[in-house]
Amino acid sequence: MSASTHRKTRDTRYHQFRHPRWWPTWFYLALMFCLAHLPLRVQWWLGKGIGEIAYRTMAKRRHITSTNIRACFPEKSPAEQRALVRQSYHANGIGIMEIGLAWFRKPERFRPITEVHGLEHYENALKAGNGILLLGGHYSTLDLGGSLISLVIDADVMQRDHNNPLVNAVMTRARERRYGTVLASKDLRGLFRCLKANRPVWYATDQDYGRKAAVFAPFFGIPAASITTTSRIAERTGCAVVPFSHFRRDGAPGYDIYFHPPLANFPSGNDEVDAGRVNAAIEQEIRRHPDQYLWMHRRFKTRPSPDDPDFYRKPDHGHNTEHH
Repeated sequence: MSASTHRKTRDTRYHQFRHPRWWPTWFYLALMFCLAHLPLRVQWWLGKGIGEIAYRTMAKRRHITSTNIRACFPEKSPAEQRALVRQSYHANGIGIMEIGLAWFRKPERFRPITEVHGLEHYENALKAGNGILLLGGHYSTLDLGGSLISLVIDADVMQRDHNNPLVNAVMTRARERRYGTVLASKDLRGLFRCLKANRPVWYATDQDYGRKAAVFAPFFGIPAASITTTSRIAERTGCAVVPFSHFRRDGAPGYDIYFHPPLANFPSGNDEVDAGRVNAAIEQEIRRHPDQYLWMHRRFKTRPSPDDPDFYRKPDHGHNTEHH
């Protein structure tokens, strides 16, 4: 089955967005388009500026980020933890700029500065004929990473639609140019069709989706609500689960994509063990460039017991010095 035969139909035509109420969004998208054509070093500089502004003004998110980093990197000194918080905002600011690159620039433009590692693991897994779950994570290079992997593989993707319909249309059209199929995040039937056709599907599980269909498995040594869907999909389809990641390089502009061997003997029949292995694979990649992960997300929002205190509750006393 070819990609075109199982593509999910979406209405992404622009004529429905002619009304003046959409003009502010069109202006925003036009600005993204223009910025995407600036030199990469300039975009990185602007992205760091966006991140610095967010770091200084988004106190609630800064608290979440600080809490996550203190818990996940207890071996770092308080000064190192604060530095990592700030660096993560800079990295995610650059990631915002890279969305324009992913949507409005051809990935071929970045081939000279992109290096792929471990592609043989992906190629060997594809030979089994049962499809591949590409086990990704919410790194700051999320959108651009998807564009860059299209340089070397033909993959499908599951996406959470954007709340703004016009932005969602632009995003979906851009991704449809890079991927074979763009599936809605809950379209499991579409996912099974893709895997049955021996397609690779980009799939990320590293967020807190609540207690339903979840077990608690360690993530950086902390019990985290982890969905069991990965095990259920692998059990039903026999697909390979291949961890992969994508990061921008430190210093000179450039990008690295990493593919790893499929998780062996997966699923094992033990949901907690399987979820722990998935979390460990993602954690291993995060440690390559810890600043390039989405630490602003409340990964530990759901606690093992409903009676456990809020992981992100601020202390009742003392002065908040995260910003200093």
